[in-house]
Amino acid sequence: MAERLLIVEDEEDLCASLRRVLQREGYTVDTVNNAESALEIFEHGFYDLIITDIILPGITGIELLKKIKESLPEQLVVIMTAHASLETAVEALRSGAYDYVVKPIMHEEIKQIVKNALREKALKSETVILKKQLGESYDFDNIIGGSGIITALIEEVKKIADSKSNVLLLGETGTGKELFAKAIHFNSSRRDKPFIPINCSAIPENLLESELFGYAKGAFTGAVATKRGLFEEADNGTVFLDEIGDLGQPLQAKLLRVIDDGEIRPLGGINSRRVDIRFITATNKDLAKAVREGTFREDLYYRINVVTLVLPPLRERREDLAMLAKHFLEKFSHEIGKDVRVIDDEALRILLEYSWPGNIRELQNIMERAVLITDSNFIMPKHLPEMLRGVSATGSVQRGRLLSIEDYTKEFIMQYQTDYNEQQLADKLGITRKSLWEKRKKWDIRRK
Repeated sequence: MAERLLIVEDEEDLCASLRRVLQREGYTVDTVNNAESALEIFEHGFYDLIITDIILPGITGIELLKKIKESLPEQLVVIMTAHASLETAVEALRSGAYDYVVKPIMHEEIKQIVKNALREKALKSETVILKKQLGESYDFDNIIGGSGIITALIEEVKKIADSKSNVLLLGETGTGKELFAKAIHFNSSRRDKPFIPINCSAIPENLLESELFGYAKGAFTGAVATKRGLFEEADNGTVFLDEIGDLGQPLQAKLLRVIDDGEIRPLGGINSRRVDIRFITATNKDLAKAVREGTFREDLYYRINVVTLVLPPLRERREDLAMLAKHFLEKFSHEIGKDVRVIDDEALRILLEYSWPGNIRELQNIMERAVLITDSNFIMPKHLPEMLRGVSATGSVQRGRLLSIEDYTKEFIMQYQTDYNEQQLADKLGITRKSLWEKRKKWDIRRK
């Protein structure tokens, strides 16, 4: 559904122009020419963002802003003014405006400000959704498992959750590092503040810095408006940096400063800003080895691993596998709208004997596929992928063979690369496309 915007502007030409520009961006736009009409329509409708001029007939834009904030404190409001005075801007921001823009209005600038404002709103909404997912009590019910190793890990998390210490989560891909990061955040005193996950390997290096730190207007070509970075959005909350082992050295140095000094400086900005952030980081790489090889800063390494938690691979907690499989069976049966209740004994035996190189994420994908293709309320061996059943006489990956994770992954790529595209293949292995590319390069496996 398109976001709804309300423009309050008494200059008809400008009002019409802004409406056309923002409608072309896909927004639903309503317009009024005075604050009284804006208040009336505001009482009977919902708007994701309100854009208002300061100088209006009757009630001023600042007064309108204050009345809106009294009624709905979280409402986003952007102020327009023809008077580029510091006093006007400060008054608007102190009264709760998200941002202000100076006339004459540049189309690219207003589009960027609207985009930034709605992005912040979406982040806050996502935090609320995450809270609901974890339950009002913020307990650990979302972590499935009763094995000794998981029980001990949960007890350790409970002890450190409400501290200010940074946490490093170690474990193979697919072991549930983000789930544990959320459990730590939502069991801390920061639970009502943002939790912002960032995958360091998913964003190109040249874009990641501006995403993290934001930028000032004019910092580079295309920076038509100031943009708040994710670190600023996360103030008083938690940032989860996944795949931190892939972070380049220049950004490692800047991250170190944020951790040490509690300050960020947007690209092109002059002044630093104070932030209070707890960092939870994660990686499937050997960071100690990376430090020895000089690819990861030693000082940063010691800042992020004040508390280190090692998440076990699924093959080391097989007593949890049946419980996890049942959990995913119920989850996807509900989501897909099927009444699948039971995993056949033989199918469960196959699941228990498998080596699970993709860990819990791979199990989740396999159970989703099984629920999709079954035509009964049972999951049987035929509903599992052939790679698990090992039914091939021509050198396929077979269940009875004892392979290392590396050897298994190599054989799996070679055998199934013609059956799946790159993203599907990476998903099956529970790794990123970048990791898949690196493994192809390492083993000189060319795409057929």
